[in-house]
Amino acid sequence: MAGVSVATASLVLNRKGEISEATRTRVLRAIEAMNYVPRGEKARVEEFPSDSVHTVRFLKIARHGQTVNQNHSVFISDYIDGMSMEATRRDYSLQVATHEGEEISSILDGLAGADLRGIVALGTELSDEDIRKIMGCGIPNVIIDTHRPFMGGNFVDMDNDQLVHRALDHLMEQGFRRVGMVSSYSSVVNFRLRHDAFLRGMAAHGLEYVPEDILSVESTLGGAYTDSVEQISRGGVADAYLCANDIIAFGFIRALREHGFRVPEDVSVIGIDNLPMAAVFDPPLTSLNVPKQRIGAMAIRILDDLIIAGVPHPPVKVLVAGDLVLRESVRLRAAAEAAAASG
Repeated sequence: MAGVSVATASLVLNRKGEISEATRTRVLRAIEAMNYVPRGEKARVEEFPSDSVHTVRFLKIARHGQTVNQNHSVFISDYIDGMSMEATRRDYSLQVATHEGEEISSILDGLAGADLRGIVALGTELSDEDIRKIMGCGIPNVIIDTHRPFMGGNFVDMDNDQLVHRALDHLMEQGFRRVGMVSSYSSVVNFRLRHDAFLRGMAAHGLEYVPEDILSVESTLGGAYTDSVEQISRGGVADAYLCANDIIAFGFIRALREHGFRVPEDVSVIGIDNLPMAAVFDPPLTSLNVPKQRIGAMAIRILDDLIIAGVPHPPVKVLVAGDLVLRESVRLRAAAEAAAASG
C-alpha cells in the first residue's frame, strides 16, 4: 500500500535506519489507513498505552565500591554517553539510577510499578546470584561490564582475551620475555577473566611465567600501593607487568619507585581502561583502551531487539575488542638497544 519494500516498512515500524521523511510519511499513512498493529506490539498495547514514554533505565550499581567509585566515574560516564546517544536514536528516554550498597532484591523491588520498557545493569561488582535475580526480574535486561560464559542472559563486555593478547604482543615486540601481572583479589569477574587470559596468553606466546611475578592486590589506589609494596619486598621483579586496570597500575608504579625501581628504565608497566589520568601520569601510562561508548550503545541495541520481539530470545553475549594506546611506561626495544650499546 505504501509502495515500499517489506524491509523499508520494517525499518519505519521499528524506528530504525536512515529513511527519508517522505518515505516514512507514506508508510505511517498506510499504517493508519489499515489500522495496522505490528506483531509483538499487540500483546503490549494495554500494558504500554500509545501515549506512554518509551523509557529504559541504567542501573549503576556499586555493591562494595572497590571499582565502581569516583576513580572510574569517567569510565562509567562513557558507558552512559553511548547508551544515551543510541537510546535517543531509537526513540527511548534513558534514566540513570545510582545504587550504592543496596541489595539487588531491594533495587528490583523499586522497579515495581515503573513504566519501563527495559533495563541495562552495570555488572562490574555483581555476584552470580545478583545477576540471576536481574535476569529473572521480568523486565527485558542487558548486563554490561561483565559476562558469564556459562550463564544465560544478555551481556556486553570488553574482550579480555583480546586485550591481554594485544598487550603481550607489544611486550614481545619490544623484546620482553619475563612478564608478570598485577591482578586483584577483589570480587570483580573482569579481574579474574584478565588473570585467566594472561595465563592463556603467556602459553600462546610461548612464554613461561614465574609464579612470584603474579601479584594480587586490592583494586583501590591506596590498597594497590600498600599490597604492592609488601609483595615486591618478597623478592625480585619481572621486566614488565600487565596490570588488571589503570588504578592498580598507578599504585603499583608508586610501590616500584619506593623500592628504587624506575619506570620504564627498570620495569615496564601496561594498564587497562585508558583512564584520562593515564595520559598525565608520570610517566604517561601505556594502557589498553576499551571502547566504552560502543559497549553502552550495543547494550541499547540488544535491549531494543528484546523489547520489539516481545517474546524470549536466545541469550546474546557480545565481546568488544579494544586497542593499545602507546605512551611512555614501556621501554621500547630501540631505547634498550641504544642504552646497551652506550653502556
